[in-house]
Amino acid sequence: MPSLRTIAPLILVVSAGVSAGPAMLPAGVAASQQSASKATTASVAGVSRERLKRLDAVLQEHVDENRVAGIVVLVLRDGQPIYERALGWSDKESNRPMKVDSIFRIASQTKALTSAAILALMEDGRLSPSMPVSRFIPAYTKTTVAVKSDAGVATVPARRPITIADLLTHMAGISYGTDSLVAAEYEAKGLGPAAGFGWYTADKDEGTCVSMERLATLPFVAQPGESYVYGYNTDILGCVVERASGMPLDRFVAERITKPLGMKDTHFFLPAVERDRLATVYSSGPDGTVVRAPDGARGQGHYVDGPRKSFSGGAGLLSTARDYARFLEMTRNGGTLAGVRVLSPRSVALMTTNQSGTIHSTTGLGFGFGFETVDRYGALGFSSVGAYRWGGAYGSNYIVDPDARLVLVYMIQQIPNRTDLGQLIPALVYQALTDPPRTK
Repeated sequence: MPSLRTIAPLILVVSAGVSAGPAMLPAGVAASQQSASKATTASVAGVSRERLKRLDAVLQEHVDENRVAGIVVLVLRDGQPIYERALGWSDKESNRPMKVDSIFRIASQTKALTSAAILALMEDGRLSPSMPVSRFIPAYTKTTVAVKSDAGVATVPARRPITIADLLTHMAGISYGTDSLVAAEYEAKGLGPAAGFGWYTADKDEGTCVSMERLATLPFVAQPGESYVYGYNTDILGCVVERASGMPLDRFVAERITKPLGMKDTHFFLPAVERDRLATVYSSGPDGTVVRAPDGARGQGHYVDGPRKSFSGGAGLLSTARDYARFLEMTRNGGTLAGVRVLSPRSVALMTTNQSGTIHSTTGLGFGFGFETVDRYGALGFSSVGAYRWGGAYGSNYIVDPDARLVLVYMIQQIPNRTDLGQLIPALVYQALTDPPRTK
């Protein structure tokens, strides 16, 4: 195997005044993947090129030390790329290098697109945040909650119906069913421990609504509206999208979000002809170095050869850094990109401002209708007040910072992921900005 340093890095920095065309990237970028000498650099107002080089060193170190197999990082400012790099391996065993257009399993980064679909249906007059989910999935008319008791575990009725807003903010009391309180019951119904790490459904030979209706028969772990509980909430919303729109979730997302935004490489299941573009999943071993993850639900998944029936609104999508950056840039622009409006500015504001008070966090982070929000400077490193973010179980992450006019996306395929890249990459991007942040 050749040295990892023999892989030509791709670093792209362009000035904010350069038009990037409909894909937000210069047309020459695709050709430059073949040769580092074709990558371009230029000065960018408010960004120190010298300080940004610190990110190069850290990424290369992680690859050289085998702490990550491969990675793609893309940073936009004012909608233009100021940094883009792919390095390491898409598949180490076959010596296939990582490329900027490699495709990744993005897991919970799916949630933002499903939440956007719900907001689009709200704009269509099909639903509202206060509506009970039972309006679309009658099985949720009466739900139950598991509680500890002297005898072990008891089940009590939910005090009120679960609403669309509860699901958008993860305040419905619904977990992924791996909690000891309910794990056995969930496993018996093919969920929780029986679904990979709890959230995985790509191998199911049934539609999402079938799984989510079965979920409604199980006890949840908190009363609606009382706690932040991360779980199947957005998968339920995927079923709501199907019922409210009258079409499968994959088709609705394609027609209303990905196709209008030109996200040609974003799918729930990968076209077979693109299988060599799908990055391999690795795991952080006990010593922090990577090993190839197994096949199946806790590793490579069924995103190419699976049944293609379960469109998980919470964790099912595949995408590229460039595609996902287009979606995020649309939100930064208040719902529009390249002359195409996907959402109204007011819908985007609901997604990107705190809608859960201090229930999500008491440390300055909130949760909107789809994103975690930064309400206090310092709550998320260098991120400005008004920034928003989330990530995926395979190690991918993103931050949108409207004050800094910034979109940051990085993609890896590592589960479990024991790297510190989630803290290091944003810090190294922010420290290269020379203008002050919004702190109030």
